Amino acid sequence: MAKILLVEDNEISRDLLSRRLRKSGYQIVMAVDGNQAISMASRERPDVILMDMTLPGIDGWEATRELRRRPDTSRIPVIALTAHTLPADRARALAAGCDEYEPKPVELAELVHKIETLLAKGRGN
Repeated sequence: MAKILLVEDNEISRDLLSRRLRKSGYQIVMAVDGNQAISMASRERPDVILMDMTLPGIDGWEATRELRRRPDTSRIPVIALTAHTLPADRARALAAGCDEYEPKPVELAELVHKIETLLAKGRGN
């Protein structure tokens, strides 16, 4: 069972998405801000990180950049989750080090497809 670190500061969004992902067969651990995401990624070693980009304190862009700088977390795939849906927002997330981008509201089937694609790439290395 793949472990996903869900980083989301909105309690309702976090609860809804975590329940849906658990039903899809994933183990979920959660963080509510960028600092917690960085420490949990090091401690939990998730297979994939779902990173809300608008977070209190360290935002998702900076948290992703920090994860990429650290040897123990640099290879964990990150999917940006954001309500910022302009092409420039997608480019900004990818430039920060995200592997994928999923606009909110999240389309579960599309998100699961992206997760599975990234997991398959990781197993091939």
